[in-house]
Amino acid sequence: MNYLRTAMLLAGLTALFMGVGFLIGGANGAIIALVIAAAMNVFSYWNSDRLVLSMHGAQEVDARSAPDVYALVADLARRADLPMPKVYLMDNPQPNAFATGRDPEHAAVAATTGLLRMLNRDELAGVIAHELAHVKNRDTLIMTITATIAGAISMLAQFGMFFGHNRDNNNGMGIVGTLAMVILAPIAAMLVQMAISRTREYSADRLGALISGRPDALASALNKIAGTAQMVENPTAERNPATAHLFIINPLSGQRMDNLFSTHPATENRIAALEQLAGQMGTSRYASRNASSMPPRTTAPSGPAPSGPWGGQGGGQRSRRGPWG
Repeated sequence: MNYLRTAMLLAGLTALFMGVGFLIGGANGAIIALVIAAAMNVFSYWNSDRLVLSMHGAQEVDARSAPDVYALVADLARRADLPMPKVYLMDNPQPNAFATGRDPEHAAVAATTGLLRMLNRDELAGVIAHELAHVKNRDTLIMTITATIAGAISMLAQFGMFFGHNRDNNNGMGIVGTLAMVILAPIAAMLVQMAISRTREYSADRLGALISGRPDALASALNKIAGTAQMVENPTAERNPATAHLFIINPLSGQRMDNLFSTHPATENRIAALEQLAGQMGTSRYASRNASSMPPRTTAPSGPAPSGPWGGQGGGQRSRRGPWG
């Protein structure tokens, strides 16, 4: 049902984009809009991961520069039957994480240093598993396409502002129609984008909890991240708000309500769903397979190290045992 809903929302977003093109240039405008959308999506398909990671200053790490984190990602990727993704760290005090990439073979998982400092090993595993669930569900591609089309709609609506008011009422939209398009089209695109994002978050929570085998740990992590994210600014996310839907918790300030204008479901609702799942994990095929043999606890970097920005030689204190340790 979630996939059907996502497909319908994507179709609606594409139709909206073509509709704006039609209002600006008639049938030819709709065709041009469709061609532009296709070209932008092709570009995003091949380059979105690098663009997003660059926006947030993410730096790739490996088994030598961040051995504990890398080992955790590798173990969870194996459990999820996924190829090993690239691992990135962002020198950012806000606890958060996201995944990107056009498919599982070209995926990347990025976490902030604030996340590694705050969470214990089980909670961090839950967050990483959530991001790997996005990769497994191919949400990273869906969300990239959604963000691209939504951004193009806003840009096209602004473009129409310069041309629509120059047309007479017989051939164009007129000033009232132009103003309505400029205001309403981006809002409609934003609502569709957020609806898709929120649908995928619930699915990733569930699959991520099954991969890690600890829905309670993921629920605890969400509670900690949400409580801190609103108090600790994420500068790169504030500069690039179109990428906010990629993060496990909304990184922007003042976005906590579960309403039409939120990029994520309410954390309380997500935690409630995970708590319900926790009661069912005894019969889960993932739970029995994943209940043991987690890798050693991860090192929470405390600052730059001689071997790299968060290298293994200069890591911080090991996280303390949490309530599920």
